[in-house]
Amino acid sequence: MNPITFSLHSLYLYTNELKFATMHFSCSYQKIRLRFRSPAQTSRGIYENKISWMLSLSDGESIGVGECSLLPGLSIDDRPDFENRLDEFCRQINSGFFPSEQELTEFPSIRFGIETALLDLHNGGKRILFPSEFISGKKSIPINGLIWMGDKQTMRRQITEKIDRGFSCLKLKIGALNWSDEREVLAEIRRQFRRKDLTIRVDANGAYTFQKATEVLSELAEMQVHSIEQPLPKGRWKEMARLCREAPLPIALDEELIGLFPRKKKEELLDTLHPPYLIIKPGLLGGFKEAEEWISLARERGIGWWATSALESNIGLNAIAQWTYMQNVTLHQGLGTGQLFTNNIDSPLALLGEHLYYLPQKEWGTYFPQETED
Repeated sequence: MNPITFSLHSLYLYTNELKFATMHFSCSYQKIRLRFRSPAQTSRGIYENKISWMLSLSDGESIGVGECSLLPGLSIDDRPDFENRLDEFCRQINSGFFPSEQELTEFPSIRFGIETALLDLHNGGKRILFPSEFISGKKSIPINGLIWMGDKQTMRRQITEKIDRGFSCLKLKIGALNWSDEREVLAEIRRQFRRKDLTIRVDANGAYTFQKATEVLSELAEMQVHSIEQPLPKGRWKEMARLCREAPLPIALDEELIGLFPRKKKEELLDTLHPPYLIIKPGLLGGFKEAEEWISLARERGIGWWATSALESNIGLNAIAQWTYMQNVTLHQGLGTGQLFTNNIDSPLALLGEHLYYLPQKEWGTYFPQETED
């Protein structure tokens, strides 16, 4: 079976048909507190640390690892009973039965964790989910340089660092600060670098009203900004449809996709809003099967897309990067979050210039430094 065609369902068939007859699976998890090197500010708030759950799945010979990663206020499974349900699913697997896709609909991060752990286990528990030239170190993935919100001096410093390192595509978080300050920083960048030399993307994380968004987008277009992610809060389809139709620069939907699972609902969203781009976050959307369905629907409608990690550790980022490479991407992807944490697990992932590589000569770490959540 070609691993790129694996869905959660086909993985379950694999385990049920080939494994359960002779082997018992064991499942466990560990709660990790990832600590940011510097506070990460968005329009939704400031992150100083982030919780993830590392899920381990063993068949008695190998151990596959997946990550269940939540973003507070954004993940649909960010709920008080999350860890209790994760524990229940692990107990269910330990008793010989995998949870169904339907059972996991309300818990996309757990679904992603189980799916990636199964893929890892299928390939021998070596953190290789999709063998490719990316895994062999021969190919890389172009990524954008992420600029977090901050005062003008802080943002300027980040921009200088990214450009000095060779990034030709920058993504700036906007919407939490005074727009005049953010506009000033963007204008400075464009005065120094022409559009053909530097692509500028911005991400508003749903920060604006419709009226404010129209004003901001008009000025962004004057500065030849490539696109803006989620200018309006999630769920305002009528206003977002109008903005996608009338905006002077392309809009990329991000938060809007999270929590939509029936195919008909996805089709309704795309056919109502007609967005130019989608932001694909497998960890928040419910895994690779869900991500690939979004991509398929987008391609049918001539909608572009790029993949983005969602503050996962190197475990989740590794899975997303390997899958992304298999999609034959050409645009810059949003996979540069692995260096954000002081206690990330060591991995073969390496950022060289604006390209993400997997260096097979580097070994995976065996633990997260200061990893245990009290």
